[in-house]
Amino acid sequence: MHMDRPVFVFGSNIAGHHSDGDALVALRTRGAVYGQGCGPQGNAYAIPTRSGTGRPRARQDIAESVNEFLRFTRMRPWALFDVAPIGCRLAGYSAEDIAPMFAAAPHNVSLPTAFEQILARKGFDTTQGGEAT
Repeated sequence: MHMDRPVFVFGSNIAGHHSDGDALVALRTRGAVYGQGCGPQGNAYAIPTRSGTGRPRARQDIAESVNEFLRFTRMRPWALFDVAPIGCRLAGYSAEDIAPMFAAAPHNVSLPTAFEQILARKGFDTTQGGEAT
């Protein structure tokens, strides 16, 4: 991870075939590793939202991967993480489906505007680690 710019958090497929969308951006510009479908890589972090065949992963499985990511960010409070709208493009989920998974995001995680708006509307206090208000 490079501390001169935020870590780019992108949606991937579990097989790590970073061939389109934000995964391709991460591969080309942030050091994502082809064949690695989850976790930190270069100045990026992959959250798998699709299966190896490109089908959307179950929301429960995505939520588990998001929780793993959030644990990772809490152990690195000095690092900044810039989350792309994972799952909302190629995996086919809506921001309403995915945003609540990030309700407990710590201060060093920057969410897409659409996610922040949804969390604010649903009554989550995103400034205090996602506790419901």
